[in-house]
Amino acid sequence: AHDAADLALDVTMGILFSRGPALDFGKVERLCLELTSEGQGAIAISSYLSPNTALLLGQADTVDRFKLAMTDVFEKKIHLRKNPNHWPPLHTPLTWQKNIPNQVGVILASSPGGFTVPQPPILSCVTGDMAYTETNSRDILTRWVDHPQKLWDVVDKMLASGVEHIIHVGPEPNIIPATFDRLNNNIAAQLDSGTLTSLGLRAISHIARRRPWLTSLIKSDATLLRAPFVEQIILEDWLLEQVVA
Repeated sequence: AHDAADLALDVTMGILFSRGPALDFGKVERLCLELTSEGQGAIAISSYLSPNTALLLGQADTVDRFKLAMTDVFEKKIHLRKNPNHWPPLHTPLTWQKNIPNQVGVILASSPGGFTVPQPPILSCVTGDMAYTETNSRDILTRWVDHPQKLWDVVDKMLASGVEHIIHVGPEPNIIPATFDRLNNNIAAQLDSGTLTSLGLRAISHIARRRPWLTSLIKSDATLLRAPFVEQIILEDWLLEQVVA
């Protein structure tokens, strides 16, 4: 934790997003590698928030340099907004500079337990799936340190699995609630568009809500239409409400 905090001193965040087509993450990764290879600070994708949104974490002025260089790589509908705060660069190769993954790997290697499949199953942001087995928990937890979070895959997997309630543990969660809010707003706008397509989506949305088993038979992407019907509970707020009550 101390090493991650030390790295945060010159690391800023960039929110890369598209108002049109999905992002070409291959081009994003390539541009990050090219800027890092210049030896004036490292930059990498930290989280895949959705098909059209990613978080970048970069040292020194790399986020600014990415913004300048992206005009020659992407079309005009791609935007980058810089966050003014500093961030520990977890989920990126920037952690290599303090050997943080190696430290984690060494500690986990001599830690007891971890030889049974988790029950209930755990959805990993490293793999975007319920990937834990009897022997790979140490590997996945170590990879969590320097691999980008596959948050969109996690959201998609939750919806496909029929989850109806999401409980956020910890103060002021933002990334997953914000992802669901954006998804809900986009779905609502599409359903209310008044087109023939929207009529079909309304029908599928009703099916997705009432018959989750049938959703997968219609089309895998139809699971996204369940998003507006998933209840989100922020545990800390809920507990405070019970005290007041």
